Amino acid sequence: MNDDTIRLATIGRILRRRWRLLATLAVVGALVGYGASLVFPPRYTTSASVLLPGQWEERELLTQVDIATSSTVADRVAAELGWPGVGGAELRDRVSAKATDGNIIKISGTADTPQRAQQLSDQVAKEFVEFAARIAGGSTDSEAATAPEALRKKIEETNRRITDLAEAADPGQTVESVQARTTLERLRTSLEEAMTKLDQADPANTLAGMVVMGPAARPAGEAPPTRMQLIVAGALLFFLFAVIGHLAAARMDRRLRTEPEIAAALGSALLGTVDVPDERRGALRPEDRGPRARIRRLLGVDTRWDLPSPQRSGDEAGRRIRYRRVCARLRGQLPAPRRLLVVVPDGDEIARRAAGQLVAEAESDPLLRVVEVSMERPIVPDRDTESGALVVLSAGNWTAEELAGIAEACADGGHEVVGVVVAAPVSARTTPSAGQVPENGTPVLAVRGSATGGSA
Repeated sequence: MNDDTIRLATIGRILRRRWRLLATLAVVGALVGYGASLVFPPRYTTSASVLLPGQWEERELLTQVDIATSSTVADRVAAELGWPGVGGAELRDRVSAKATDGNIIKISGTADTPQRAQQLSDQVAKEFVEFAARIAGGSTDSEAATAPEALRKKIEETNRRITDLAEAADPGQTVESVQARTTLERLRTSLEEAMTKLDQADPANTLAGMVVMGPAARPAGEAPPTRMQLIVAGALLFFLFAVIGHLAAARMDRRLRTEPEIAAALGSALLGTVDVPDERRGALRPEDRGPRARIRRLLGVDTRWDLPSPQRSGDEAGRRIRYRRVCARLRGQLPAPRRLLVVVPDGDEIARRAAGQLVAEAESDPLLRVVEVSMERPIVPDRDTESGALVVLSAGNWTAEELAGIAEACADGGHEVVGVVVAAPVSARTTPSAGQVPENGTPVLAVRGSATGGSA
């Protein structure tokens, strides 16, 4: 796993080198969002408000909210509206209610057209008010429901009896008659106060005062998510998933990028790093042709995004100095002039060109022969006239297991890995002058050998 910290520069490199792929995936995501909008038809939502007069506790308001969304109210609404194929259970899923400040129950209805949404909200508000008043208005015959009305009648009858007694009392001014009339008036006053409190405490009076605060407004736009929201959400999701996928792949990438790690995986010493002009925009190789390769080039996925941009190279002379120094270090490690194999991973074009230039600079001391080996099943030619191997490869393309396989293949062929050379692509600003060896050509000494040990 790559433990490099994910920084904004990394995301910027993804956007810069994979913008074609990201743009394509964003368009695909937008099309998926558009398809989802066709599967899910548009919805319209509007609300109607019901005012509850008087003093209400929070739990009482929550009870009224439950009544407004109950199955009984939904069934009554479905019966009144009479929409074909729409029953109370479906309408209950389309209706919601909540208590707001000021003892107001806000009832929201959702339908497939603005007109139906308005009708649904208005009808639910109407049925809610009627049903709530019916519950508390004594429409049942139970004893608990008829007791308050019977008590009122008893109080009224007692009040009339007190009036009759007051008129039948001695009209004189005796102390007894005055006290009797005073007592009767006090009793009358107490009964009137009891009647007033009874009327105030009757929930039917309060619920009967519920008011629907006007018809619901006809919705002017779709309820979220709208078609445009689905399209934008699809594009953003695909874009983000693509970026996250690139970051996850970079974190899980096990390919070695530094020279010490490469040398340690091969179990040999690092002789140096050489520069190879980057010619990715030159002539296409045979494997770079075909429909699939054209699509990869069109999307910009034919090159690695997680490798640093090639640095600028000074000139041809500076690059050749690096090759000569590597050859000098190689001669310093050999006890006597020897023939060596230059092992290059198959498909590593940068390493192949570096090996050809290295052979040209080495001339005949030591005598080098280039062979390419497959990284899936590496096989190095058996020891013949060569008595050692020099591995040339580019950084960031191979894992430690693959490099260990090359080292084992060299050991199986009787070759000791005498050194490692890392080839780095650079951006060249000059072209070779006349008389120089082309860097993309293979000199006479750099004969491509057989990966199975055949003759060169």
